Amino acid sequence: MPKSRYRRVVLKLSGEAFSDTRIGFGIDAAVVHRIANEISAVRAELDIELAVVVGGGNIWRGMSGETGGMDRARADYMGMLATVINALALQDALEHAGQPTRVQTAITMSQIAEAFIPRRAIRHLEKGRVVVFAAGTGNPYFTTDTTAALRAAEIGADAVFKGTHSGVDGIYNADPRTNPDAVKLNSISHFDVINQRLEVMDSTAITFCMDNKLPIIVFNVMEEGNIRRALMGDEIGTIVSSF
Repeated sequence: MPKSRYRRVVLKLSGEAFSDTRIGFGIDAAVVHRIANEISAVRAELDIELAVVVGGGNIWRGMSGETGGMDRARADYMGMLATVINALALQDALEHAGQPTRVQTAITMSQIAEAFIPRRAIRHLEKGRVVVFAAGTGNPYFTTDTTAALRAAEIGADAVFKGTHSGVDGIYNADPRTNPDAVKLNSISHFDVINQRLEVMDSTAITFCMDNKLPIIVFNVMEEGNIRRALMGDEIGTIVSSF
């Protein structure tokens, strides 16, 4: 049986990865099921403990609400609820693929999900379940990137896997979508990501990972098979580490 380089990981998925591209928002069931099938397969095949943090940008973004004149904290809470919708959609797709799954939320909503309890999450992972963390950190002003970093530290994960959705397959020294001379970086330090203002994750998440020596693997999650390749340590994407 092939083995992953990692024992326990957190996979960060943006809400936009679930978006129905035909209308620019909402949930594309085909994409969710494809990602769920891949997660289910690699968890069993590689015997890895896998947790997921999913964003809500395909439904609502707190910063967009603030731009429209809404109170930022209220807008962020709406965004947290959007992540719960995506988490439930992913849970349903995972269970259809035969993968036992639990959703844990940072905001208590006992009728539809468990409250986030680190030791319970770890126990689920040890039993072969996928745990989907929803509702962000439970606090406004923090992104789901920061949630992924925080949850990874809390459950003792070996790395954060940041799945991109825009067709960019890692970190570049410039935006490759607008600059044909952009150079892909196979590896880079947390400090250099912050110092060079590379838009990988928000600065709070990057700093937290640096302080806690958590590597980040940035890769294109929309290409089929890339989750497995990243977990196997294939040279795809970019590794952000403390070296």
